[in-house]
Amino acid sequence: MKNENLIRVLLADKQVLEGDLQIPLKARGLVLFAHGSGSSRHSPRNRFVAEVLQKGGLATCLIDLLTMEEERVDQRTAQLRFDIPLLAKRLDAVVRWIGQQESTRHLAIGLFGASTGAAAALYAAAEMQILIKAVVSRGGRPDLAAPILAKVHAPTLLIVGGADGIVIGMNEEALVQLKCEKRLQIVPGATHLFEEPGALEQVAALALTWFQKHLQSGEH
Repeated sequence: MKNENLIRVLLADKQVLEGDLQIPLKARGLVLFAHGSGSSRHSPRNRFVAEVLQKGGLATCLIDLLTMEEERVDQRTAQLRFDIPLLAKRLDAVVRWIGQQESTRHLAIGLFGASTGAAAALYAAAEMQILIKAVVSRGGRPDLAAPILAKVHAPTLLIVGGADGIVIGMNEEALVQLKCEKRLQIVPGATHLFEEPGALEQVAALALTWFQKHLQSGEH
């Protein structure tokens, strides 16, 4: 059994972000999802991973880092999805909101980012070194967070598809720049969206193992 809630996070500028918070009984940590380019909290890929994490005893929060109006603008311009400092600032606001809620404030927090959302997750982890305990990147663009990678303290797992050549190179370069506990995991034969049979299952299993290892609520 788990509690499921639609949440609304009020930002300092009075704008509101919407998300889905799910808390399994006796949750051992919480994973906040940052979606990638042109996606949303309704992404079937992130929801699949979230369900695996929930079954593994982790709470999940899938959040839209852009408001509905900003999403409409981004669909036309594709600019806001690459505004990594903005997305990271929004993640910061959500993390602090989580830390204020009775049901979640005791939970250690990890970040799961996909594509450009992974860059935002790494950027936020560098800015919130004490609050973020682990990061997982799926098909991420860590190059977009290159200036701050050396400041990331949270253990970081980079997952890339074996057929996603350009992104493999970006992640290999990021791995060198990261000074924290780190690992690059390549899923054989998988392309950028991990649509091949069994590929997303491997991503979810890798993420679950990483978060279970590093998210211990007593550390928060």
